[in-house]
Amino acid sequence: LQQFDDQIQLLKICEYFKTQVQHIWVNSHRDNSIYKQIEPDIQCYADDQNGFLGPLMGMKSAWSHLQADYALFIPCDVTYIPNQVVLKLHRALQKQPQAQVAYVNINGDALYPFCLLKRESISVLGQAIAEDRLSLRECFKQLNAQVVHFQKQSLFCHSINSLDELQQYKQMKAFKQMFSD
Repeated sequence: LQQFDDQIQLLKICEYFKTQVQHIWVNSHRDNSIYKQIEPDIQCYADDQNGFLGPLMGMKSAWSHLQADYALFIPCDVTYIPNQVVLKLHRALQKQPQAQVAYVNINGDALYPFCLLKRESISVLGQAIAEDRLSLRECFKQLNAQVVHFQKQSLFCHSINSLDELQQYKQMKAFKQMFSD
């Protein structure tokens, strides 16, 4: 429900991907009715286990709800969606048949939660969670992860992970607008 660029992130994500994916789901433990108000066609699901176990649990839980062979995961705090990201992630998986996940790297920074995951990854995800190894980076190594690199020259930050980063992002945006007006 964050708003970084004068638009609610969920709307930005839905608009960008609605013609590229079959369904859009939100992994959430609350606010489902708010999501439906913003985007009536959206589906919501909660983690299979109680307590916050991070994005790995959200990815594993998705497979309880999806029928597809692939799932695209997008962090809610992403500020930039690269062009043709779905196509490029899918191509990376096709080039390496043993790979079960492909993730986005922007300007040299890995965004592990921004990834395309194959259904066959579920056993590795489940095992990592059962062993309390919740690092996406470590889990993705076991899944023979492929990296898709993107460059964006004027990008201040690719995601917002704290109030400080949000404040810096807003200040940088205001600064840019002063010089572009």
